[in-house]
Amino acid sequence: MLIVLVMLSIGCKKDSSNLNLDAEVQLTSFVINGVPGEINQRSGDIYVNLPFGSDVTSLTPVLGLPEQAVSSMEPEQAHNFTGPVSYRITNGNLYKEYSVIVKIIPPLVSFSINGIDATIDHGNKSVSLLLPDGTDLSSLTPSIALQPDVTVSPSANTAQDYSKPVSYTFTTGNVSAVYQVNVISNSISQYGFLGVAPSRDMITNSDEKAAADWFFETYPEADYISFQSIETGMRLSNYKVIWWHFDSSQSLPDAALTPNVINALKAYRTDGGGLLLTSYATIYLERLGIVPAGKGPNNVFGDFLPAGGIEYNSDWGISFRGKENHPIFKNLETFETGKAYLLEKGTFRLNHTAWWFLPEWGGYGNGANWRQQTGGVNLASEAWDDQLDGRVGIAEWPTAGGGNTLIIAFGAYDWYSEPQAGASTTNRYINNIRTITRNTIDYLVVTK
Repeated sequence: MLIVLVMLSIGCKKDSSNLNLDAEVQLTSFVINGVPGEINQRSGDIYVNLPFGSDVTSLTPVLGLPEQAVSSMEPEQAHNFTGPVSYRITNGNLYKEYSVIVKIIPPLVSFSINGIDATIDHGNKSVSLLLPDGTDLSSLTPSIALQPDVTVSPSANTAQDYSKPVSYTFTTGNVSAVYQVNVISNSISQYGFLGVAPSRDMITNSDEKAAADWFFETYPEADYISFQSIETGMRLSNYKVIWWHFDSSQSLPDAALTPNVINALKAYRTDGGGLLLTSYATIYLERLGIVPAGKGPNNVFGDFLPAGGIEYNSDWGISFRGKENHPIFKNLETFETGKAYLLEKGTFRLNHTAWWFLPEWGGYGNGANWRQQTGGVNLASEAWDDQLDGRVGIAEWPTAGGGNTLIIAFGAYDWYSEPQAGASTTNRYINNIRTITRNTIDYLVVTK
């Protein structure tokens, strides 16, 4: 028995001396056609994304093998990568399994019309795009982004009739793929936020962006309406209220002044649509013919960064004495009867104002004359003006059969508190701004 035990001991030591448990079996790289694969060493998955047009049926990979390691597949030979391909890397007494998946990068990067992005299903080669109700689908020019060296037919610069599906062929070399584009003009919300930017996410003005963020949070079913979409034939009649908050400039943008846009908004109002114009958008009243020529805001001013400053002395407020029962002033936090603050002292002021100064300019003199000359109803002035004879900062223009227009033009109507010069970035009266805005939107919906 002792002899047997000795022999077994010698045999075990001999076998153990041939084991190599320190060999390296992890691939250092995996490259096809000069494209490096993404190696997940934990799962053993390797992903290689090849350009559109690549032939996956015959690809020759280049493996980065550890010293003395070998692959189960001859790396110098072409393989078919239409499905996952398995590799075993062996070194000494150790091995590691890999699964290689080759994907072809789709030829189409993005597809949009009027600033609205489409949903692309590359697997089914389909493109779906939902445009606002009333959009004329008969002649629309898409914006198409392609992968390098890919061409498309019809051309991206060619207008198409999307009232029926349109097929686009994407080609590189001898390889082509056909995608079908379906554009739908669907029913829309009763709320619209109007802007110069092609889409909501492209708004750059901080005040306009803050107002839009609140609006879409408060009315999640709302639509963003660009002036470009109106220019190209978007129908507005289904909207009950459209809000344009313009804070970027004291001059109206060219996009708002084209005949197509002006006529569309005039028709919208004539048909009973409610319109809210705030900050410098108040200037639009005259261009839309809501006030007579020469009777638009006569006192337009305000700073733009880096100008401006901090008001240290007092909060800024409004007076709506005698108008307390108007629906737009419901639930405001007031500091006196018919008076409310909108902007807290200590915040940075750009003071963007587009109102009417009554006592000295424009031949108004007082609120009664202003009403007679403009056809409007003044609703609020500065906090000291209990008779509403000094300034017109909130007003409305109702029309027979509906179609009310309301403006808010106070410098205190400030949605964004700039973090400048150590100023406060929180306005304790922001809820009054939100409340009066929501009241106004709901009021315009009801009056349509």
